[in-house]
Amino acid sequence: MNFFNYIVNLSIFCLFVIMPLVIRSFINHKPINQVRLWVGVYAGMFTIILVMLSIKQQGYAYDLRYATVILVFAYLGPAAGIITGGIALLARLFVGGEWYQAIIGFSIVMASFSVLHKSFSRITPIKRVVLLFVTFVCMYIFYVSIFHIFNDNLLFHFEYLLFMVIGVVIGALLIESYVKLHRLNYQLSYMYKKVEESESNYRLIAENTVDLISVMDKDYVLRYISPSHKYILGYEESDLTGVKLSELIHPDDVYKLKNRWDGMFEIKQSQLIEYRLQNKSGDWIEIESRLMPVKGEDDSIEHFVKISRDISERKKSEEILLQSEKLSVVGELAAGVAHEIRNPLTTIKGFVQLYKNENKSMEYTELLLSELERIETITSEFLALGKPQAVKLSRMNVKELIEHTLDILSPQFIMNDIQFHLIVEETPIYITCDKNQLKQVFINLIKNAIESMKGGGGIYINIKKDQAGACIISFQDQGCGIPEELLPRLGEPFYTLKEKGTGLGLMICHKIIKQHNGSISYLSKVNEGTLIEITLPLAS
Repeated sequence: MNFFNYIVNLSIFCLFVIMPLVIRSFINHKPINQVRLWVGVYAGMFTIILVMLSIKQQGYAYDLRYATVILVFAYLGPAAGIITGGIALLARLFVGGEWYQAIIGFSIVMASFSVLHKSFSRITPIKRVVLLFVTFVCMYIFYVSIFHIFNDNLLFHFEYLLFMVIGVVIGALLIESYVKLHRLNYQLSYMYKKVEESESNYRLIAENTVDLISVMDKDYVLRYISPSHKYILGYEESDLTGVKLSELIHPDDVYKLKNRWDGMFEIKQSQLIEYRLQNKSGDWIEIESRLMPVKGEDDSIEHFVKISRDISERKKSEEILLQSEKLSVVGELAAGVAHEIRNPLTTIKGFVQLYKNENKSMEYTELLLSELERIETITSEFLALGKPQAVKLSRMNVKELIEHTLDILSPQFIMNDIQFHLIVEETPIYITCDKNQLKQVFINLIKNAIESMKGGGGIYINIKKDQAGACIISFQDQGCGIPEELLPRLGEPFYTLKEKGTGLGLMICHKIIKQHNGSISYLSKVNEGTLIEITLPLAS
């Protein structure tokens, strides 16, 4: 019968320990003030049930209420423990006799537990449980010996202490398991929160960066692309996912890149690669990519992370800078060469003219003089290129400037059977310029147009204002035209399409237009003629 009673007590005791732990697992809120005291009250209320179910023998009641007190003392401190023990004492006095002995025993236990807890407050709770239980056993043996309680029934005391051990061990295990699970759950929740924050930050970076971020497998098939691909290349994520990167790369760059990529499987280090990538509209843009290998568990490469950016503007800037450096070098070289050539050239030309005057029958004299004049023209262009020209800005009517230029070239129009057509949409149109320099530009362009029309034709000159408030001067000829792929090179030093040209004429034109804060553009088709447009700011 005693065994059954202890099992019932032990079950109620385990239920008392488990209930708050289970409830706490489902409730996520901040602890209320003085929670330890309220738990002490809760534990005391459950000791009432344990006392009601206690084992009574010869006027004494035996139960697991002190196992509850030990656990509360160990985990919640003396205040909560005294509250639990006090409620347990009142319940004990209510259901049984021997008040005097019960009060003395309670007082000794509470005082001993309080002193021990204060003395060993820095040790772990589980060690405090062991220390308090050993103290209780010692006091119990002393208590039984002093009051001569059941001296003839030692088996009963052994059973009681055994079930006390079982109760305390099970209670401590349940609490420690909950504490460890709670700590683990907190760590997991913290880690999960950090992972969410990290993922959110990475997503924020990936979705708002101008860089193109993508993940490829070892076969260079795209598995992830950042939203920036849509803004820079025009592709949606569904357009590129599962696509092999080589399908988007310029055919001339595929072989070079494939060798670089395959080499990464050996060196397993990141590579910086430049290539041309096709956007959704079909245009090729310059791309610079940092390709980083991602190793798997067996140290083999499983994925590649590719961070790319559009460097088209940077390439243009580098090209402009290179062109500027080239112009500077050419200018300095040209000025030096021109000075060295001009002196002997003047002497030779003078003697040829004297020789011509004295020997008018010489048939090669005119040819020599024409070639000398050509050399002189080239040296003049060299000087114009190399030496900074004095600029005299004035407010000029564009129509008058063009008409004066056409008057100068009228003999060549007649000789080459050229008709010109001047169209002015609005008059007058004024610009601020150096008239001599602009005349030089117009003469060069018109002479090029004349030379492109061997059998004659027409030149259409149009002057108008655009919506942005600038003056546009266009020259349209009916000549042989220029291949489209050669248009970007026009204006480069020493680049010419003429058999006897130097390439300096258009170069000087570009330089003058740039000095006037303007721009020059070309549109041409073979055998259909060329359109040249000059844009200059209007006079203020």
